[in-house]
Amino acid sequence: MLNKILLSVLLLIMASAASAFELVDSNGKSHKLSQYKGKWVLVNYWATWCPPCLMEIPDLAALHTNKKNNLVVLGVAMDYQDPSEVLSFAKSHAIPYPIILGDDQSIDQVGPVRGLPTTYLYNPQGKQVAYNVGALSQDAVEKYITDKKKASAK
Repeated sequence: MLNKILLSVLLLIMASAASAFELVDSNGKSHKLSQYKGKWVLVNYWATWCPPCLMEIPDLAALHTNKKNNLVVLGVAMDYQDPSEVLSFAKSHAIPYPIILGDDQSIDQVGPVRGLPTTYLYNPQGKQVAYNVGALSQDAVEKYITDKKKASAK
């Protein structure tokens, strides 16, 4: 019983922290979940050495630049030695979305990383609605958003 109570408290703490995240990108710009009210927000933890992460970059870039879904992608780079390597990598791959140099604080604010890539999706009301470990495709994210819109229209 005590374990269930502790788990419930932990989940509430994680949910409240995630609903108030504030991440600072490599250009010094702050990204608060609250500033994206009305938009879908996809937070993607990745690493330059991670093959599935590299596979999904073009799809994440397309999701970020395609305005039909009203979606913002935030890329949180993890497990790096030198920030300049991450920034050089992002530039050479023409990543159009903000890059955050991740750390324990970013994990505490958004959610645990059980593997790379790990992605969290927030709906336009700022509620976390999906979590995924492993590579995502543009089609899968767009289908999820479309299905959620259809369900809420009923």
